[in-house]
Amino acid sequence: MPTVVAFETLTELFLNLTNKYKGKKKTAFGRKPSPNGEYEAITWEKVAEDVNAMAAYLVEHGIEQGDRVAILSENRYEWAVVDLAIQLVGGVNVSLYTSLPPNQCEYILQNSEAELFFVSTGIQLKKAIEIFESCEHVRQVIAFDEPRVESQLEEPYVVLYENVMSEGFKLYPKHEEEIHERTKRIAPEDLATLIYTSGTTGKPKGAMLTHRNIVSNVKAAHQHIHIDENDRALSFLPLCHSFERTAGYYAIIAGGGEIYYAESVDTVAKNLTEVHPTIVMSVPRLFEKIYNLVTKSVEEGSTVKKKIFNWAFDVGRQYADGKRGLTALQKPVADKLVFDKLKERTGGNIRFFVSGGAALPAEIGHFFMAAGLNILEGYGLTETSPIMAANSYDHEKMGTVGQVLPGVTVAIQRLEDNKIIAQLSGEDYPTDLTSEPGEILCKGPNVMKGYWKNDEATREMIDDEEWLHTGDVGRFVDGNLQITDRIKHMIVNAGGKNIYPGPIEDLFKTSKWVDQLVVVGERQPFMAALIVPDFEVLEKYANENGLRYESMEDLLAKDEIQSIFKKEIRYYSDELASHEKIRDFRLVSHEFSVESGELTPTLKVKRRVIEEKYGDLIEDIFADAAV
Repeated sequence: MPTVVAFETLTELFLNLTNKYKGKKKTAFGRKPSPNGEYEAITWEKVAEDVNAMAAYLVEHGIEQGDRVAILSENRYEWAVVDLAIQLVGGVNVSLYTSLPPNQCEYILQNSEAELFFVSTGIQLKKAIEIFESCEHVRQVIAFDEPRVESQLEEPYVVLYENVMSEGFKLYPKHEEEIHERTKRIAPEDLATLIYTSGTTGKPKGAMLTHRNIVSNVKAAHQHIHIDENDRALSFLPLCHSFERTAGYYAIIAGGGEIYYAESVDTVAKNLTEVHPTIVMSVPRLFEKIYNLVTKSVEEGSTVKKKIFNWAFDVGRQYADGKRGLTALQKPVADKLVFDKLKERTGGNIRFFVSGGAALPAEIGHFFMAAGLNILEGYGLTETSPIMAANSYDHEKMGTVGQVLPGVTVAIQRLEDNKIIAQLSGEDYPTDLTSEPGEILCKGPNVMKGYWKNDEATREMIDDEEWLHTGDVGRFVDGNLQITDRIKHMIVNAGGKNIYPGPIEDLFKTSKWVDQLVVVGERQPFMAALIVPDFEVLEKYANENGLRYESMEDLLAKDEIQSIFKKEIRYYSDELASHEKIRDFRLVSHEFSVESGELTPTLKVKRRVIEEKYGDLIEDIFADAAV
């Protein structure tokens, strides 16, 4: 479906949307001013006033075309105002994850040479104050929230957002003509944003995405997936990540949809029932948690409850696979008995979820499809703006990331000899194309301009023929792209066998006892795993079975608990090839997290960090192994 307005730049997207909806009281965004309050709608007229005021402030304070402006904030309306104002005056948005420590924020601000720094809460303002003296280009820090620590406002370079807006409203008549002239000079090839990779190793690199990169991806997404003025999205994935930026923000407003901001990641379950969204962008972790909660509830229920659930699931699977007749008559009953409660918990209006950022276990995708909650899994990188391929509504193929987007070309390059063995563009739909695995390459208008001030890294990523090398292994299956794993994640065992840990880890995520799992075994005679249990399930089991323990470490060491995980390992390993089976494991007493440095801000495992941090456990596993 086409977008509701024509545009070639993000600047034009904003201008044409505000013109289209002028005087129509059309909702653009929704926010919750206080935790106990209700959501309030913000119209496009209000958005236009606020963005123009912010743009006037940026001009007054010396932001020229091409200058960088940084934002360190959770998803919220102010984030959108600042971003749209940056695009309006030709600036470049530099966004930072709120989970980043001060030293990493400092590096990004220094590397990007950002001149103004917008921050959200007092926690983020504290970081800004700590690093301000080291960031020579930053002239001012603007705080969205009034800090509880009054001394933070005593710094001469700190100003409040509300004061900035008041000044901007007064300045707009002065700079209106200048802003108008700038909008006419902004071209598709101009830089729109720097998105710094949250890579698992080394310093972050700033991917340079132009207006053309992002706009081409937004338009391609609209050709692939239907989004219109009746849609409402709940936004909670970080806007500094390209998935939420393109798919959950620009693509939604380009279709005339509304964006409501979750209060926080922790309140998503509650906000779903308040906002009643039709579209939700998420990472697999959310779906995994919902799936495990449901299956845990079923397993703890009566025999009758289990039989009803299994029957409903079978009916839902058959219906999702296109079967009708008796199945069509049974489906409403299955919904009423089992699935309607789940739909209510997601707000009751979901048309589809979109999953990205990591692989979605196929079994979990099938579960949601059976429930009538479609998940459209997609794939891409920050460097590809980001979408390269995605499933489309009613054409989902679980276990794949769907078809290549219009305008994008994807190729599979054999690892052994670097020969391209298969290639598809978004205009081709050969449902019989199946290829052997290889590295996934990409070419198209969505491919980044390069890495900011890092030509060497750019040359490593994009070759002389303009193919971007993703570092991911995949193949085509019946015309759909299937992801295997990262090349650098490949484990080579003692026998020389290549093993990709990703699919193995996804398999174990469906166990109610397992929260997180990392496969290890480089140059070893067998595969093993570090397992983070589902502590809630574990503690409930311990209480019900009279297991006394003084600490989590004490509980995990008990023979009864070790026995449970031995059985789970054997059960799931039956589905694996001999060289892939998990032969041993160690339980970890705390969750892998962003704060502890074991996950990236997009919740990807930092394997090298985990292997170093838990080196003693890994050594213990293989201490007696014959080499």
